[in-house]
Amino acid sequence: MIYKIKGGFTLIELLIVISIIGLLSTVVLASMSSAKNKANFARTKLEFRSLERALTLYLMDNNYVYPPDTARDFPAAFTSYLTTGSWPHPAWPGSYYDWENWDDPDRVGQKIYQISVRFCPAGGNISTCKFPNESWASGFNVNSALYYCVSGYCRSHVDEAASYPGYCVNC
Repeated sequence: MIYKIKGGFTLIELLIVISIIGLLSTVVLASMSSAKNKANFARTKLEFRSLERALTLYLMDNNYVYPPDTARDFPAAFTSYLTTGSWPHPAWPGSYYDWENWDDPDRVGQKIYQISVRFCPAGGNISTCKFPNESWASGFNVNSALYYCVSGYCRSHVDEAASYPGYCVNC
């Protein structure tokens, strides 16, 4: 009697291979997401430093007077000091760069100068915010920000307590 051996895989073998491929792709995607988050943060830190250098040039040309505060933007006169000639877009979708020139509510006569990345539109509610999935952004709220302190006792937002959730890149 001659037996013919079938070539092919059983259903169980195929399911095991598909499960392994699914598990490996999950691990790879998680690693890629982590790498993308780290790249976004590194890009933002570089842009903060670049914006600070442009601000230094602005100050030298404007008698060391800082530009006025803006809402989710930077003063138009400042853009000519940027190497690209235009205001950059933050690394995270739905976020905004913001220039802040505030009177410090906790220190009379003191000022706060900082560059921030905001994750909520001005006047928006929490449902319109697009916070990064990062440990430093856990607990963020409507007025929270990732910020770069230029001068003063920087904070997430002038209308909130100094302890309000936020993350300073250079403090």
